Amino acid sequence: MNAHKICEGIHCLHADIKTAELFEGIWPIPQGVSLNAYLVRGEKTALIDLVRDWTGAPKQIEDALNSIGTSFSSIDYLVLNHLEPDHTGWLAEFREQNPGAEILSTQKGIGLVKTFYNIESGLRTVKDGDTLDLGGGKVLSFYETPNIHWPETMVTYEAESGTLFPCDAFGSFGALGGRVFDDEFDAGEHVFFEKECLRYYANIVSSFSVFVEKAIKKLEGLPVKCVAPSHGMVWRREPHTIISRYRKYAAYAKGPAEKEIAVIWGSMYGNTKRGLDAAIRGIEAEGDVPYTIRRVPDENISYILADAYRSAGILLAMPTYEYAMFPPMAYALDIFRRKHIFGKTALRIGSWGWIGGAKKEYDAAMESLKWNCLEAREWAGSPTEEDLKALEESGKELARAVKAL
Repeated sequence: MNAHKICEGIHCLHADIKTAELFEGIWPIPQGVSLNAYLVRGEKTALIDLVRDWTGAPKQIEDALNSIGTSFSSIDYLVLNHLEPDHTGWLAEFREQNPGAEILSTQKGIGLVKTFYNIESGLRTVKDGDTLDLGGGKVLSFYETPNIHWPETMVTYEAESGTLFPCDAFGSFGALGGRVFDDEFDAGEHVFFEKECLRYYANIVSSFSVFVEKAIKKLEGLPVKCVAPSHGMVWRREPHTIISRYRKYAAYAKGPAEKEIAVIWGSMYGNTKRGLDAAIRGIEAEGDVPYTIRRVPDENISYILADAYRSAGILLAMPTYEYAMFPPMAYALDIFRRKHIFGKTALRIGSWGWIGGAKKEYDAAMESLKWNCLEAREWAGSPTEEDLKALEESGKELARAVKAL
């Protein structure tokens, strides 16, 4: 694995992670994910962020260092923008190879260095506006950006090249292969990475959207010419594309989001599915309202969450199950609560067998989600023709409400 030159003295050290293991133990990464660290060399050398020992990532970074004639033992400073273990898990091994390197992070970051890795010496706390002069024109500046998405996070900026190193901010799922720069991928590949960027944001960052907006505002005065995150491609041709994308995603949290409908459904014996088909006919009859369809529990919540976060409208189709909501749907709504998927316009439909009961649990969930709920449609057993007509009208009503936002 070779290092990728951003400019004179600055290189991306890239590792691709391809594994069946879930990201954060929750989110699937079937197309992998990248772990990026960065080397900045003046008269002194700084390594910005690290990796964990995940599918051989340290060896990939070591090979990249060797390709430009250096090694872990030659690093003078290790800058840690974020202490989550995918970026620091190999810290103890790094320290063994290079006991003299000084570790820099925010006050809370240094606290996590101590508690996670039992390292007590060779540490430097940095705060807003502090700098590290590497000599040879390379000066690193530090800006605290807490809660993206941990409380200790910061970004690092190198003024001579205009390179911003934001760690998890401006990141994406998806392995990169032998390329890392935005201008090395074609239009079709960018479509894929944009979807993976939204999924990454919805899964990892969405709860902290207010802090994303604060960070973007804080950094507006910097002349950024390159955005170099620790997951995803390095944006050297169009750095403001990824910044604008994150600004848009953060705005979804306040609503309204895109004028689309996320259809999320589950059915035990087909009765709820028959009703759903009628509601979808209603949506289609209104026209001009795109929709996505995900089934629970068949499809992973990661993808359902991304659709729901992006969409202004939600259609939930679920049967009553033992006097309450269909359990996979209850789980989905709990994830929505945890990820602050607030302010949606929603329609709930579903069948029940011997008795209903989903309404009570659903209404309790809505208290925290603060959704604008249209009148629900429920029916006993198989839907009648009258039920189907009413469900079609409900689908039209939801589509009209979304278009009116």
